[in-house]
Amino acid sequence: RLPGRGGSCGAMAACPAALRRAGNEEFRRGQYGPAAELYSRALAQLEATGKARPGAGGRASGGTPLNRGCVPRAGDASAEERSVLLANRAACHLKDGACSLCVADCTSALELVPFGIKPLLRRAAAYEALERYSLAYVDYKTALQVDCSVQAAHDGVNRMTKALLEKDGVNWRQKLPPIPTVPVSAQTRWSIPSAQAPGTNTPPATAPQGERGGNTAAGMERARTLKEEGNEFVKKGNHKKAVEKYSESLKLNKECATYTNRALCYLALKQYKEAAQDCTEALKLDPKNVKALYRRAQALKELKDYKSSIADIKSLLKTEPKNTAALRLLQELNRA
Repeated sequence: RLPGRGGSCGAMAACPAALRRAGNEEFRRGQYGPAAELYSRALAQLEATGKARPGAGGRASGGTPLNRGCVPRAGDASAEERSVLLANRAACHLKDGACSLCVADCTSALELVPFGIKPLLRRAAAYEALERYSLAYVDYKTALQVDCSVQAAHDGVNRMTKALLEKDGVNWRQKLPPIPTVPVSAQTRWSIPSAQAPGTNTPPATAPQGERGGNTAAGMERARTLKEEGNEFVKKGNHKKAVEKYSESLKLNKECATYTNRALCYLALKQYKEAAQDCTEALKLDPKNVKALYRRAQALKELKDYKSSIADIKSLLKTEPKNTAALRLLQELNRA
């Protein structure tokens, strides 16, 4: 229920600002699904208002897009408000483990208002959870250009450097996508305290708290630490202890990579039903996740559900047609 407090926002038809406040309250209570729904309603109202206005739609009279790739004018309040709502909804998706949806919302927010700290950090966290480390690295580095004091970005760069070094070796930097150069105007813009600029993309005190302080950031960091501890146990061959660490991590943050890691352990422990179930949970978060599809196929094969196993491998091969492990497993399944 939305209160009809002050201004032109009545109880009968809540305005976007009231919906946003209500969404922030739901987020603080840990109700991420309802919060996302309220942000979606606010976005729908803003978009409907924009379409109803003559000449609206973000184009100049000559038909060229406005503010594309630069910092928006201070008067472009609608774009900024939509960007805030998208970034807030992305925080909900991130908390619920829907990392692909988080990436999509952050990307949309950054198209409206480039170089926003929160959408950059949230998209980086989502990329990291999806194990797309090079993209996460780029976003963390971009965030540091905007504000070099953001500790979450420094920590992210350090983690991604370590992960990319392990994955791609000493030449990992050569495989990175280009890191955008942040204009001075954007750096100045984001240095304005949000209390003095309530209309900017930097959310005010009532906005969902993500990377900056609070229990949410601490919980995410603890979940990440537990996952890394689990990874160390896997390297040592102690899969039972790794399962315990991954399970603790998942209580704090339902992350796709943690599910697939725990599934790997369950496969090693011959707990095939549990492995398949973890992969299913991972695929709810990232429907095309290659590791989840492959490991579920492995588990289903052991459970003698050959038809479902083949279906998973075929889905995987649509994404990676030359995946040799998947092609080998498909041959084994066809002989079974």
